[in-house]
Amino acid sequence: MKVILLAEDKVAEVAEGYARNYLLPKKLAVPATPNALVQMEKRAEKNRARHEADRQSAVALKEQIDQQTLTILADASEEGKLFGSVTTLEVAAALKDQLGIEIDKKKINLNEHIKTVGEHSATIKVHSDLNAHLKILVAKK
Repeated sequence: MKVILLAEDKVAEVAEGYARNYLLPKKLAVPATPNALVQMEKRAEKNRARHEADRQSAVALKEQIDQQTLTILADASEEGKLFGSVTTLEVAAALKDQLGIEIDKKKINLNEHIKTVGEHSATIKVHSDLNAHLKILVAKK
């Protein structure tokens, strides 16, 4: 029996008993009728358009972040070692304060632990396949 798997939006050939007793009652699939196939194509087209719009805005955000240097003030010793370290939460807060860009701290990857004064870098995941690179300048308070 041909069914449309709703989670993946694809057509699959499954055993009739499996479809009738499991997939259809749990609303994991619908029978692959001509009308359902047309609806699946419309959903797929909307998803592609939304994905492309998200990607375009991510490219713009990447270009905005790539050309910026973020300055973070931290307590440090005379030798330039920080009392603690700079975290992704602090980088996210500085992005919001200095550049007006709101990024979730989970999307920020510090390339190394920032425990000294100086220039460092971070990678920010702006889209599933697109990363921005940010320069971070850590200065003594």
